[in-house]
Amino acid sequence: MNLQGIVSVSGKPGLWKALAQNKTGYVLESLDAQKTKLIANLSTAKLAALSEITIFGVDDDIRLTDVLERMKTASNVPDAKADGKALRTFFYEVAPDHDEEKVYSSDIKKVIAWFQILKPLPIFEEADPTQAPAPVAEEPVAETVAAEPEAEPAAPKAKAKKATKKAE
Repeated sequence: MNLQGIVSVSGKPGLWKALAQNKTGYVLESLDAQKTKLIANLSTAKLAALSEITIFGVDDDIRLTDVLERMKTASNVPDAKADGKALRTFFYEVAPDHDEEKVYSSDIKKVIAWFQILKPLPIFEEADPTQAPAPVAEEPVAETVAAEPEAEPAAPKAKAKKATKKAE
């Protein structure tokens, strides 16, 4: 899942894609059907990159990307407007070690709503460019590398002399 450049803006619903950066903030485009543009001023709006968001866990924080990956394989994802108990039950399936006291129902609704927005997009199926590629099971090929001769250190350059004008 490639979430590079996908952000959440405080006070604005939905998810946004960062298109460009200017002096005062970012130019964003919504991921919904309208493709509305927004200039987010960094002094007034808070941006949160989805690739950097974590969820409170009992022992350690859980990355949002890991939860979304588990939601991909889940059999039935409830609607974001479903009952709080049903959402909590589903969230225990995809993030069993989340901290129940710190993760509110509104947080779960937001994660599920983000999943519904991201699911039909092509970036949802792309590989994350920050992750190392999966190892391919092939026979190792022996490569010979020719040793490059070491470059001789360059001689220090002579300092340029200043021309001085004598007063006559």
